[in-house]
Amino acid sequence: MKTIRMIGLMAAPALLVACNAAGDGNGEPAGAAAGKSPITPAEVESAHKAWGEGIVTIGKTFIEKGDHRQAATDHIDRFYAYDMSDTVLFKPTLAAETQFRGSEEAALDYFVGKEGTEDKGFALAPYTNVRWENEGTVIDEDGDKAVAMGNYYFTGPDGNETKVEYTFGYVKDDAGNLKITVHHSSLPFSGG
Repeated sequence: MKTIRMIGLMAAPALLVACNAAGDGNGEPAGAAAGKSPITPAEVESAHKAWGEGIVTIGKTFIEKGDHRQAATDHIDRFYAYDMSDTVLFKPTLAAETQFRGSEEAALDYFVGKEGTEDKGFALAPYTNVRWENEGTVIDEDGDKAVAMGNYYFTGPDGNETKVEYTFGYVKDDAGNLKITVHHSSLPFSGG
């Protein structure tokens, strides 16, 4: 992983603009500027790991005939900032017709599927592990926004891994937990 670089917001406006949209609802910024501790690289790594474990849990719950919709709802509530912001930029890997998921309901459809749509339930695969290779993380100079980019690998029941590219943007909620405001995933370019 590359060294964390502290930068001003002006240095990465395209990636941090959605992070800036999440605030406390009273016009105050999210994160360290609102009295929270700055985001750390360890918190980003921990959030990545927990997110992957959540994807595995959704699939396991589905296979065991449990309430996978509730498991996915809990996952979205825990990791995404839909409850903090009017803007969560979510572009899932396997989405072509409805490319962007700006609401919790649309994210849920992607993770568990919806009849009559392209959504077949990404998290229902199931996956047995999610492994991360973070290329780098940028934390703004106030420590209230972070963006991480790299590859993550989804391991299927047969042991084969699927490589996916990601970008995640984070802010902290009032309890100090990282919440996703930007999530872009795509399959690597196959050439041609």
